[in-house]
Amino acid sequence: MEQEKNYRYVPKEKHNPIVKNKLPNVKNMFMVASGKGGVGKSTVAAGLALSLALEGYSVGLMDADIYGPSIPTLFDLENFDRPEIIEQNGRNMIEPYNRFGIKIMSIGFFFDSHQAVIWRGPMLSNGLKQMINDTNWGKLDYLIIDTPPGTGDVHITLLQDFEISGAIVVTTPQHVALSDVQKVIKMFGDKQIGIPVLGIVENMSWFIPSPHPEEKYYLFGKGGGDLLAKTFNIPLLAQIPINEKICTACDEGKLNEIMKDEAVRLAFQSIFLQVTL
Repeated sequence: MEQEKNYRYVPKEKHNPIVKNKLPNVKNMFMVASGKGGVGKSTVAAGLALSLALEGYSVGLMDADIYGPSIPTLFDLENFDRPEIIEQNGRNMIEPYNRFGIKIMSIGFFFDSHQAVIWRGPMLSNGLKQMINDTNWGKLDYLIIDTPPGTGDVHITLLQDFEISGAIVVTTPQHVALSDVQKVIKMFGDKQIGIPVLGIVENMSWFIPSPHPEEKYYLFGKGGGDLLAKTFNIPLLAQIPINEKICTACDEGKLNEIMKDEAVRLAFQSIFLQVTL
Protein backbone atom coordinates (compact mmCIF):
# COMPACT_ATOMS: atom_id res chain seq x y z
CA MET A 1 0.00 0.00 0.00
CA GLU A 2 1.35 3.38 -0.98
CA GLN A 3 2.46 5.43 1.99
CA GLU A 4 0.11 8.31 2.77
CA LYS A 5 1.60 11.65 1.90
CA ASN A 6 2.06 14.26 4.58
CA TYR A 7 0.50 17.55 3.62
CA ARG A 8 1.68 20.72 5.23
CA TYR A 9 -0.33 23.95 5.13
CA VAL A 10 1.68 26.79 3.66
CA PRO A 11 0.14 30.21 4.29
CA LYS A 12 -0.34 32.42 1.27
CA GLU A 13 1.85 35.42 0.83
CA LYS A 14 0.49 38.57 2.31
CA HIS A 15 -0.76 41.10 -0.20
CA ASN A 16 1.22 44.27 -0.42
CA PRO A 17 -0.69 47.27 0.91
CA ILE A 18 -2.18 49.56 -1.71
CA VAL A 19 0.13 52.51 -2.30
CA LYS A 20 -1.73 55.57 -3.54
CA ASN A 21 -0.10 58.25 -5.63
CA LYS A 22 -0.27 61.87 -4.49
CA LEU A 23 0.05 64.38 -7.29
CA PRO A 24 2.87 66.83 -6.68
CA ASN A 25 1.70 70.38 -6.02
CA VAL A 26 -1.97 69.35 -5.69
CA LYS A 27 -3.14 69.81 -2.11
CA ASN A 28 -6.59 68.21 -2.30
CA MET A 29 -8.42 65.94 -4.76
CA PHE A 30 -12.20 65.60 -4.57
CA MET A 31 -14.32 63.08 -6.44
CA VAL A 32 -17.87 64.09 -7.40
CA ALA A 33 -20.03 60.98 -7.88
CA SER A 34 -23.61 59.86 -8.36
CA GLY A 35 -25.53 56.59 -8.32
CA LYS A 36 -27.16 57.17 -11.69
CA GLY A 37 -27.00 59.53 -14.64
CA GLY A 38 -29.13 62.57 -15.24
CA VAL A 39 -28.80 64.10 -11.77
CA GLY A 40 -26.62 67.03 -12.84
CA LYS A 41 -23.41 65.64 -11.36
CA SER A 42 -21.18 67.35 -13.93
CA THR A 43 -22.92 70.68 -13.33
CA VAL A 44 -22.33 70.30 -9.59
CA ALA A 45 -18.64 69.42 -10.14
CA ALA A 46 -18.17 72.37 -12.50
CA GLY A 47 -20.13 74.72 -10.25
CA LEU A 48 -18.03 73.74 -7.23
CA ALA A 49 -14.83 74.34 -9.21
CA LEU A 50 -16.11 77.74 -10.34
CA SER A 51 -17.14 78.71 -6.80
CA LEU A 52 -13.69 77.82 -5.45
CA ALA A 53 -11.98 79.75 -8.24
CA LEU A 54 -14.13 82.83 -7.57
CA GLU A 55 -12.99 82.66 -3.94
CA GLY A 56 -9.37 82.87 -5.04
CA TYR A 57 -8.36 79.21 -4.81
CA SER A 58 -6.24 77.63 -7.55
CA VAL A 59 -8.50 74.96 -9.04
CA GLY A 60 -8.35 72.16 -11.60
CA LEU A 61 -11.30 70.23 -13.04
CA MET A 62 -10.78 66.72 -14.42
CA ASP A 63 -13.56 65.19 -16.53
CA ALA A 64 -13.18 61.46 -15.81
CA ASP A 65 -16.51 60.50 -17.42
CA ILE A 66 -14.81 58.66 -20.27
CA TYR A 67 -17.96 57.56 -22.09
CA GLY A 68 -20.04 60.72 -21.64
CA PRO A 69 -17.85 63.79 -21.03
CA SER A 70 -19.97 66.87 -20.28
CA ILE A 71 -17.36 69.36 -19.09
CA PRO A 72 -16.40 70.57 -22.63
CA THR A 73 -20.05 71.50 -23.24
CA LEU A 74 -20.44 73.29 -19.91
CA PHE A 75 -17.40 75.47 -20.65
CA ASP A 76 -18.01 75.92 -24.41
CA LEU A 77 -14.89 73.94 -25.33
CA GLU A 78 -16.47 71.31 -27.58
CA ASN A 79 -15.10 72.53 -30.91
CA PHE A 80 -11.62 73.49 -29.77
CA ASP A 81 -8.42 71.82 -31.02
CA ARG A 82 -6.70 69.17 -28.96
CA PRO A 83 -4.76 70.55 -26.00
CA GLU A 84 -1.18 71.60 -26.63
CA ILE A 85 1.63 69.22 -25.68
CA ILE A 86 4.56 70.91 -23.97
CA GLU A 87 7.90 69.59 -22.76
CA GLN A 88 8.59 69.99 -19.06
CA ASN A 89 11.63 68.52 -17.31
CA GLY A 90 12.12 66.04 -20.14
CA ARG A 91 8.46 64.91 -20.12
CA ASN A 92 5.67 65.58 -22.57
CA MET A 93 2.85 67.22 -20.66
CA ILE A 94 -0.70 68.13 -21.68
CA GLU A 95 -1.54 71.79 -21.27
CA PRO A 96 -5.06 72.12 -19.84
CA TYR A 97 -7.54 74.70 -21.05
CA ASN A 98 -8.28 77.58 -18.74
CA ARG A 99 -11.77 78.96 -18.20
CA PHE A 100 -12.75 81.39 -15.43
CA GLY A 101 -9.47 80.60 -13.66
CA ILE A 102 -10.08 76.83 -13.75
CA LYS A 103 -7.60 74.43 -15.37
CA ILE A 104 -9.74 71.95 -17.31
CA MET A 105 -8.93 68.53 -18.77
CA SER A 106 -11.30 66.03 -20.40
CA ILE A 107 -11.14 62.95 -22.60
CA GLY A 108 -13.64 64.84 -24.72
CA PHE A 109 -10.80 67.04 -25.98
CA PHE A 110 -9.24 64.06 -27.77
CA PHE A 111 -12.30 62.66 -29.54
CA ASP A 112 -14.95 64.04 -31.84
CA SER A 113 -18.08 64.81 -29.81
CA HIS A 114 -20.08 62.39 -31.98
CA GLN A 115 -17.48 59.59 -31.72
CA ALA A 116 -18.00 56.74 -29.27
CA VAL A 117 -15.09 55.88 -26.96
CA ILE A 118 -14.83 52.08 -27.15
CA TRP A 119 -12.42 51.23 -24.35
CA ARG A 120 -12.34 48.18 -22.14
CA GLY A 121 -11.39 48.34 -18.47
CA PRO A 122 -7.56 48.17 -18.69
CA MET A 123 -7.35 50.70 -21.52
CA LEU A 124 -9.78 52.98 -19.69
CA SER A 125 -7.76 52.82 -16.48
CA ASN A 126 -4.46 53.46 -18.24
CA GLY A 127 -5.90 56.35 -20.24
CA LEU A 128 -7.37 57.94 -17.13
CA LYS A 129 -4.13 57.63 -15.14
CA GLN A 130 -2.12 59.06 -18.02
CA MET A 131 -4.43 62.07 -18.35
CA ILE A 132 -4.22 62.86 -14.65
CA ASN A 133 -0.47 62.27 -14.29
CA ASP A 134 0.55 63.93 -17.57
CA THR A 135 -1.54 67.09 -17.33
CA ASN A 136 0.37 70.23 -16.43
CA TRP A 137 -1.80 71.14 -13.43
CA GLY A 138 0.80 73.35 -11.80
CA LYS A 139 0.11 74.21 -8.16
CA LEU A 140 -3.50 73.57 -7.17
CA ASP A 141 -5.41 73.96 -3.96
CA TYR A 142 -8.17 71.70 -5.28
CA LEU A 143 -8.52 69.24 -8.15
CA ILE A 144 -12.20 68.36 -8.69
CA ILE A 145 -12.79 65.05 -10.51
CA ASP A 146 -16.12 64.54 -12.26
CA THR A 147 -16.73 60.78 -12.36
CA PRO A 148 -19.20 58.67 -14.37
CA PRO A 149 -22.44 57.47 -12.78
CA GLY A 150 -22.27 54.24 -10.79
CA THR A 151 -19.36 52.30 -9.29
CA GLY A 152 -17.23 51.15 -12.21
CA ASP A 153 -13.63 51.00 -13.42
CA VAL A 154 -13.06 54.75 -13.25
CA HIS A 155 -13.92 54.92 -9.55
CA ILE A 156 -11.83 51.87 -8.67
CA THR A 157 -8.83 53.23 -10.57
CA LEU A 158 -9.06 56.59 -8.83
CA LEU A 159 -9.51 55.06 -5.38
CA GLN A 160 -6.71 52.51 -5.79
CA ASP A 161 -4.13 54.71 -7.50
CA PHE A 162 -4.58 58.23 -6.18
CA GLU A 163 -4.68 59.86 -2.78
CA ILE A 164 -8.20 61.32 -2.83
CA SER A 165 -9.15 63.72 -0.02
CA GLY A 166 -12.87 63.00 -0.10
CA ALA A 167 -16.03 62.51 -2.15
CA ILE A 168 -19.18 64.51 -2.75
CA VAL A 169 -22.26 62.51 -3.70
CA VAL A 170 -24.97 64.06 -5.89
CA THR A 171 -28.59 62.95 -5.87
CA THR A 172 -32.03 64.26 -6.77
CA PRO A 173 -34.98 64.55 -4.36
CA GLN A 174 -37.02 61.52 -5.46
CA HIS A 175 -36.73 58.45 -3.27
CA VAL A 176 -36.37 56.12 -6.28
CA ALA A 177 -32.82 57.43 -6.77
CA LEU A 178 -31.71 56.55 -3.26
CA SER A 179 -30.92 52.84 -3.74
CA ASP A 180 -28.36 53.66 -6.44
CA VAL A 181 -26.81 56.42 -4.35
CA GLN A 182 -26.45 54.09 -1.37
CA LYS A 183 -24.21 51.79 -3.43
CA VAL A 184 -21.88 54.70 -4.18
CA ILE A 185 -21.68 55.69 -0.51
CA LYS A 186 -20.90 52.10 0.48
CA MET A 187 -18.17 51.92 -2.17
CA PHE A 188 -16.48 54.95 -0.64
CA GLY A 189 -16.73 53.25 2.76
CA ASP A 190 -14.67 50.24 1.62
CA LYS A 191 -11.94 49.48 4.18
CA GLN A 192 -9.24 48.86 1.57
CA ILE A 193 -9.68 51.74 -0.86
CA GLY A 194 -12.37 53.93 0.67
CA ILE A 195 -12.30 57.67 1.30
CA PRO A 196 -14.44 60.02 3.42
CA VAL A 197 -17.78 61.13 2.01
CA LEU A 198 -17.73 64.86 2.70
CA GLY A 199 -21.43 65.28 2.10
CA ILE A 200 -24.46 64.96 -0.13
CA VAL A 201 -25.69 67.53 -2.63
CA GLU A 202 -29.35 67.40 -3.61
CA ASN A 203 -29.64 68.82 -7.13
CA MET A 204 -32.86 69.93 -8.87
CA SER A 205 -34.46 70.29 -5.46
CA TRP A 206 -37.23 72.51 -6.81
CA PHE A 207 -38.06 74.60 -9.87
CA ILE A 208 -38.27 78.39 -9.55
CA PRO A 209 -39.66 80.22 -12.60
CA SER A 210 -37.46 83.26 -13.24
CA PRO A 211 -40.39 85.71 -13.51
CA HIS A 212 -41.76 84.47 -10.16
CA PRO A 213 -38.79 83.85 -7.79
CA GLU A 214 -41.12 83.52 -4.81
CA GLU A 215 -42.71 80.35 -6.23
CA LYS A 216 -41.37 76.78 -5.76
CA TYR A 217 -42.44 73.68 -7.68
CA TYR A 218 -41.19 70.30 -6.45
CA LEU A 219 -41.06 68.56 -9.84
CA PHE A 220 -38.94 65.64 -8.64
CA GLY A 221 -40.42 65.10 -5.19
CA LYS A 222 -39.08 66.16 -1.81
CA GLY A 223 -36.82 64.96 0.96
CA GLY A 224 -34.54 62.45 -0.79
CA GLY A 225 -31.28 64.18 0.05
CA ASP A 226 -32.27 64.78 3.65
CA LEU A 227 -33.33 61.14 4.11
CA LEU A 228 -30.03 59.92 2.65
CA ALA A 229 -28.03 62.24 4.88
CA LYS A 230 -29.82 61.01 8.00
CA THR A 231 -29.56 57.34 6.99
CA PHE A 232 -25.77 57.48 6.61
CA ASN A 233 -25.09 60.29 9.08
CA ILE A 234 -23.54 62.40 6.34
CA PRO A 235 -24.02 66.18 6.01
CA LEU A 236 -26.50 67.49 3.45
CA LEU A 237 -24.26 70.17 1.99
CA ALA A 238 -26.82 71.99 -0.14
CA GLN A 239 -30.08 71.85 -2.06
CA ILE A 240 -29.68 73.37 -5.52
CA PRO A 241 -32.78 74.68 -7.34
CA ILE A 242 -33.23 74.88 -11.10
CA ASN A 243 -34.86 77.30 -13.49
CA GLU A 244 -35.01 77.74 -17.24
CA LYS A 245 -32.09 80.19 -17.32
CA ILE A 246 -29.76 77.73 -15.55
CA CYS A 247 -30.57 75.00 -18.07
CA THR A 248 -29.95 77.35 -21.00
CA ALA A 249 -26.66 78.61 -19.54
CA CYS A 250 -25.35 75.03 -19.17
CA ASP A 251 -26.40 74.05 -22.70
CA GLU A 252 -24.74 77.13 -24.18
CA GLY A 253 -21.47 76.68 -22.28
CA LYS A 254 -21.99 79.77 -20.14
CA LEU A 255 -21.52 78.16 -16.77
CA ASN A 256 -20.57 81.46 -15.14
CA GLU A 257 -24.12 82.68 -15.79
CA ILE A 258 -25.59 80.27 -13.23
CA MET A 259 -23.87 82.15 -10.42
CA LYS A 260 -26.00 85.20 -11.20
CA ASP A 261 -28.91 83.33 -9.67
CA GLU A 262 -28.81 84.16 -5.96
CA ALA A 263 -30.26 80.83 -4.76
CA VAL A 264 -27.77 78.83 -6.85
CA ARG A 265 -24.83 80.99 -5.78
CA LEU A 266 -25.69 80.55 -2.11
CA ALA A 267 -26.09 76.79 -2.57
CA PHE A 268 -22.61 76.43 -4.04
CA GLN A 269 -21.22 78.75 -1.40
CA SER A 270 -22.68 76.41 1.23
CA ILE A 271 -20.89 73.47 -0.42
CA PHE A 272 -17.40 74.94 -0.57
CA LEU A 273 -17.61 76.43 2.91
CA GLN A 274 -18.21 72.94 4.29
CA VAL A 275 -15.66 70.99 2.23
CA THR A 276 -12.68 73.35 2.05
CA LEU A 277 -9.87 71.79 4.05
